[in-house]
Amino acid sequence: MSFRLSQRDKDIIAFIDQFRAVDRDSFVDLFFKQLKSPINACNSVMVRLYRLELIERTQQYSPTVYLPVDAKIKKNSQKILHFLSILDVYKQMCTYSTPKQVIVEDKPTGRKGGIEPDLFCIFKGSPFWIEIQRNQYSEQKMQEKINLYEEFFFSAQWKALHWQPEDRLAIFPSVILVTPVRYAVTSDHIRIIQVTSIHELMEKYKNPQVQQKEAKIRKQSFSSGNRINLV
Repeated sequence: MSFRLSQRDKDIIAFIDQFRAVDRDSFVDLFFKQLKSPINACNSVMVRLYRLELIERTQQYSPTVYLPVDAKIKKNSQKILHFLSILDVYKQMCTYSTPKQVIVEDKPTGRKGGIEPDLFCIFKGSPFWIEIQRNQYSEQKMQEKINLYEEFFFSAQWKALHWQPEDRLAIFPSVILVTPVRYAVTSDHIRIIQVTSIHELMEKYKNPQVQQKEAKIRKQSFSSGNRINLV
């Protein structure tokens, strides 16, 4: 079969490969919103790509959720909801500024048992590792997770990650916990931010008092390159 893919087709396939599970309405928002009939246009494109066997889909969700053709996720897996949660955080960020260097399920240590944030990105000039907690965990388990970040901080391996700036000091990302539950976790070496959503994060950093507190933390931080710039 002979066919030609538009750049938008290629971008859609790449986006599915990147985020693993993407619902129809997200494609409408991200790729078709400017069109006169965005839902109809999106449906037409997605059906065509599916029939060409370039993407997979599951109709166990409404609207339809699309998956990579080589997806190892079962079509009724709870893992799909996990990936949709990551996508939702990304979309919230896009309403303020498109994140760069996006890595879904980042594994910066390169080994099993190290930190495995749900999302890494550079957002409004600052790097973040984002943990999205859909379920409630014990505070001990959450502190153990933070301890792994501290372990990685002291390893200094993060200074060689590919996204680090070449023209200034390496930056250890702030860790965002997106969670409806606030945990009593602490660290003297890394910045931990707990919010229920990216919208709450942006509101929080509009506050001048928060900005002053962050400036003070920067001066005391073990990582001289660590910073947040969300305004």
